[in-house]
Amino acid sequence: MKLFVLTLLMTVLSSHLFAEQLDKIEDAENVSAKYQLTFNRQEHSAFSTKYPDFSTGNGLSSGRDAMYTTSATAHWGFRAWEGGELYFDPEMVTGVPFTGALVGLGAFTNGEITRAAGPKPTFYRQRLFLRETWGQGGEQERVDSDFNQLSGYVDHNRVVLTVGNFSSLDVFDNNSYAKDPRTQFQNWGNWTYAAYDYAADARGYGWGFAAEWYHETWVYRIGRMSTPVSPNVEAVDLNLLQHYGDQFEVEHSYKIAERDGTIRLLLYHDRAVMASFNDATAGLMANYTFQTGPTALIGVRASNKDKYGVGVNLEQSIDPNIGLFLRAMKSDGKTETLAFTEVDSSLSTGVLVNGAKWQRPDDSFGMSLMVDWISADRLRFLEAGGVSFFIGDGTKNFHSGSEQILETFYSYGFFKNNWLTLDWQYIKNPAYNADRGPVNVFGARYHVEF
Repeated sequence: MKLFVLTLLMTVLSSHLFAEQLDKIEDAENVSAKYQLTFNRQEHSAFSTKYPDFSTGNGLSSGRDAMYTTSATAHWGFRAWEGGELYFDPEMVTGVPFTGALVGLGAFTNGEITRAAGPKPTFYRQRLFLRETWGQGGEQERVDSDFNQLSGYVDHNRVVLTVGNFSSLDVFDNNSYAKDPRTQFQNWGNWTYAAYDYAADARGYGWGFAAEWYHETWVYRIGRMSTPVSPNVEAVDLNLLQHYGDQFEVEHSYKIAERDGTIRLLLYHDRAVMASFNDATAGLMANYTFQTGPTALIGVRASNKDKYGVGVNLEQSIDPNIGLFLRAMKSDGKTETLAFTEVDSSLSTGVLVNGAKWQRPDDSFGMSLMVDWISADRLRFLEAGGVSFFIGDGTKNFHSGSEQILETFYSYGFFKNNWLTLDWQYIKNPAYNADRGPVNVFGARYHVEF
């Protein structure tokens, strides 16, 4: 509450201090207030399993089950000075996942569930950050009004600095066709790399900075974000000199047969308090750390463990209403999951079609295929009876296989800025376990912006 009041006071004060200067900025939005509401419900049918549901492991219930999420977000921004923008996003979330916990899948089926913490509504600060832009010449480009984006004009060549509380995904790994789980694909492996263990708190946000240099057809990005004090918790470590998540991305835009395309190369490095899978497996084999749950991992955690990954992100326009995308990432897979999900290598590809093709410009249709793998180190840990936060059956008869997911959806636009989406996901080898599944997940999502 104190932070909320302080932010409002800063907004009022800055608006008065810079009112005269803002009047000089022509055709630019100086204050923005936008809101969204999303309700998502998913159900999975009963599926086959070669052994009964485990009581101590992390797996989907083989019986029919349902989950839901609700989120309501305010996006408030104002132009504090020419080139300087301040944003504050408070959010309310509620939701309950399948089986009552985020377990049983490498790539979860609902991107909203990362923020939900149970049936009781939770209010929290989602973002509070400053964006500074320095023009470097070139033609002026129009920037449209959007969430956390004031409309106006910027130089084509420019430097942008983002500082404060935000998500790495606000800056890195953009993709026009697969990015927003509230309006596009819902599976985690479609709105970013499933193997991208980006530093963040349990909801996906952190404190840090990101710098971008736009130059002709190239963009270079670098950033450092806070890590959780221990894997997958809300508290973050603000000592960015000791524990941190670094990102570096190169983006290049091009044309093929007059159709726009973009390719991105991303490298990330986490240094944080984590456990090595090999250390945890040695403890399990020696029988002195085995207990139900992720105790074997917790018992061997150490400071300054490193984790690396490299990924390629491609988007290609086929015509004005059809776009293709592809993401592929490889992480080293030597340490436990820090902040995202239990995937060490991932591939996702698909197509997004705008409804203008059939005279419904507010509609969209998408289809994608995802394949996720785990590392040899993680596999040995699971086969030794290990259980991590999201996967593992706690037995020694673990059967591995790549987790394969087909997702398709149709989003129907009605009235103004209202969408109803039907979604289907077919999951083979859930949590890399060939003895369970396949699983069919059917979903309905309502989303409104105003």
